Amino acid sequence: MTLTDFYRIVEIRTKIISVSAFLIGTLFAAYHAGRFSPLLALLMLGATLSVDMGTTGFNSYFDFRSGVDNARYNRERDKVLVHRGIGPNLALLISLGLFGVAALLGLLLGYLVGWEIIFVGAACMAVGFFYNGGPYPLSRTPLGELFAGGFLGLVLVALSYYVQTQSLDAAAVLAALPSMLIVASILTVNNTCDLQGDRAAGRKTLSIVLGRRGGERLIYALGAAAYALALLLPGVGLLPSVTLVPLAAAALLTAAEYRRMHLRGYSHQTKGASMGSISKVFVLYTAAMLLSLLTGLVFR
Repeated sequence: MTLTDFYRIVEIRTKIISVSAFLIGTLFAAYHAGRFSPLLALLMLGATLSVDMGTTGFNSYFDFRSGVDNARYNRERDKVLVHRGIGPNLALLISLGLFGVAALLGLLLGYLVGWEIIFVGAACMAVGFFYNGGPYPLSRTPLGELFAGGFLGLVLVALSYYVQTQSLDAAAVLAALPSMLIVASILTVNNTCDLQGDRAAGRKTLSIVLGRRGGERLIYALGAAAYALALLLPGVGLLPSVTLVPLAAAALLTAAEYRRMHLRGYSHQTKGASMGSISKVFVLYTAAMLLSLLTGLVFR
């Protein structure tokens, strides 16, 4: 196995999602509560990445074992278990090792911040494993987007805020909601493109329940709701009013990207381009939020 194979097993390119949530929660703690500890931030970042990479490794392992990832339907070269013959047990060992690192960092955070952190971290790891593992994987149900979006967006932003402040308030939850919706939109794009293969593998994702057209509508609805909530933050005083500019600009660029995705359609053939587009949407949102928070910190 090469380093590139490792990166593809853990899908390192997708770690921007968890890093985005970590940064938004941490910077919002600095702006809203005036609290920031470099040590706690570093430990939280390490734990976040370890859980996220471990979860993706488990996904690679279980998707291969269950036949969801197979050469007939999958055309993603990053699926090295399918296209390069990498043994699935290696993916399993990598994931267990990463979860072990996450557990150690979680214990250290628990010691420094509060033992309640350990229980939340354990819940995140459990969702990560059971997303594709166990007898009834969450990813095979219509709840997959809810759990993944909820934990990668809402919970991770709120937890990053809590690690810095040792408290949680309605403002932090409101700031986390757009991240949850954007992550759910990403997962819906993935599942709508994979609809044919997922149906053949016996999955019952939300895109399958809603149908292809329903899945497409959900993608756009989630994106629109995310930006509506983000634009509300300056309106209720949680961000400076000047931050309406980057958020509004990102919303307009996002609308154009969603239109391109709509014209292209959602299928196995267009999945690479569609995931590239939704990744741009996520980067636009993340950049706008981080710029807003940094602006708030500078001009507070």
